Formats: sequence, C-alpha cells, structure tokens
Amino acid sequence: MSPMRLLRIAAAVELVTLLVLIANLLTVHAKAITTFGGPLHGVSYVAVIAATSLASSTSPNGVLWRAFIPGIGGLLAQRALRARQD
Repeated sequence: MSPMRLLRIAAAVELVTLLVLIANLLTVHAKAITTFGGPLHGVSYVAVIAATSLASSTSPNGVLWRAFIPGIGGLLAQRALRARQD
C-alpha cells in the first residue's frame, strides 16, 4: 500500500473517530463507544504521522508538522503533499 493511500485512509478514520468521541462525550457518554473509539483514534493518529513521514521524505518539514494536529492534521498534510506534487 502506498503511503499516500495509507494517509488518506488513516486521516479519514482519525477524523471520524474524533467526531464520534466528541459527540459521545457531549451526549450519552457510552462506555462501549469510548472503549472502542479511543484506541482506534489513537492508532489512526499515529498511522497518519507515520504515513506522512513516509510520503514527505522529499518535502519540507512543514508537511510533517501538520500531521501532528489531532483530527484534521492528516487532511492538511495530504493537501500539502498534493500541492507539492502538482
């Protein structure tokens, strides 16, 4: 799997899990959602950082630092990488 494809999938999972966790926190706070969503969000966050570091080996450091922003960092890094390729 290419780093860009991994980044695209991990960024989407990271954003969705963060939104689900926040919605759960603001509403019913179901333990099952927190138990499943928390680790899934954490793994996807780390996967976004790893995929960005693999994909941005020739890009400036600014692309990698965007990946560290929780929730939207993967999307920002992906956008910056696409802009560098064009």
